[in-house]
Amino acid sequence: MRPNRLTLNRRTLIAAALAAPAIARRAHAAGVSDGEILLGTHLDLTGPVAAGMPSIRFGTQMRIDEANEAGGVNGRKLRLIVEDNGSQPQMAVRATDKLIRSDEVFAIVNPFGSGTNAAVVKRAVDAGVIYFAPWAASAIIRKIGGNSKYLFTTVPNYDTTMATGAGWMIDTHKPQKIGFIMQEGPLGDLVKQGAMAALTARGMKPVAEASYKAGDIDFSSQVARMQAAGTDLIIIATITRETIGIMAEVKKLGMATKVLTASPGRTGIVADLGKQAVEGLYGVGAWNAYATGKEPAEVKAWQEKLTKRHGITADENAILAYAYADWLIRGGLQPVGREVTNDRVAAALAASTSEHFIFYGAKRFVDGHIDPEDVQIDQIAGGGWTAVSPRVVPRKA
Repeated sequence: MRPNRLTLNRRTLIAAALAAPAIARRAHAAGVSDGEILLGTHLDLTGPVAAGMPSIRFGTQMRIDEANEAGGVNGRKLRLIVEDNGSQPQMAVRATDKLIRSDEVFAIVNPFGSGTNAAVVKRAVDAGVIYFAPWAASAIIRKIGGNSKYLFTTVPNYDTTMATGAGWMIDTHKPQKIGFIMQEGPLGDLVKQGAMAALTARGMKPVAEASYKAGDIDFSSQVARMQAAGTDLIIIATITRETIGIMAEVKKLGMATKVLTASPGRTGIVADLGKQAVEGLYGVGAWNAYATGKEPAEVKAWQEKLTKRHGITADENAILAYAYADWLIRGGLQPVGREVTNDRVAAALAASTSEHFIFYGAKRFVDGHIDPEDVQIDQIAGGGWTAVSPRVVPRKA
């Protein structure tokens, strides 16, 4: 991964600059008392993607509850403090300042959003806080976070995974006119970078490009531009609502165009909420997606447990949040025993591996980032995601 290949838009740079005054680094393990370890997170509880946050929140909480019910971690109970970032960088700054300064958390786990994480990651790691599994554009977060030893990114890179996904779509379906619809910000920047790499390698250029802002709900103009250009493949950088909205507009216009979404849009909630509107959508898969009603017994039992505890339908985002929290607990906190320090936990995590039914096999960290980043291309058919390609490990940039 080459840092100089990353593109940061002006809004992200401004947010990071505003967040730059670092909180003085602690010499002790704040958030750790004789009987408790404090963890924190910041999620979009009131903004454009709030509907998807219960999965992350309660997937994380269930793993913490399980640890506490088993007696805690080496005799200490875990407590999670949740703050709202509203998908707004400045709200994320306020939330993170509270977590670090007032609550004095030991680690931040499963925080959500590329722009929001970009705004706060440096102040967190500069304060010595373990920053674990941000749901964000990992390459951007790693660059802004200075590749800190306290930063562990688990989202496969959007550029390399999209380069693989777009390459497969082009080689398999032979589209002649390819268009892009990209979210403004780190997500769109990196997805576009990966898509362009795939096109350039095949001597192609996009015939149309359009963008949208996080929170937009009307995609008629963007899709109309794709239709006017005669696209037969549209590559999109979207999360849940935007994925469904773009596909609904494509169907409304009667377009036969194939649509490929990056990994944030390849989720079970897209299939469940979008229904007929998203039938036929392709997605870049970076972890297992289990169709509702067709889950293996182990997955079904886990989902039923979450639903019983927290009253929500368990999708793969909930499973991922649980798996990441499990990795922090079993790979970082448990191995160090009672002597919980930032450096000891970071070293344990760097040497750890994790296996879970949501992953494509065993995972580890290489320079603080999840490895391997194997992907497959899935398509929604009959209401659920189905694999249509073999698994491939993207070539390192």
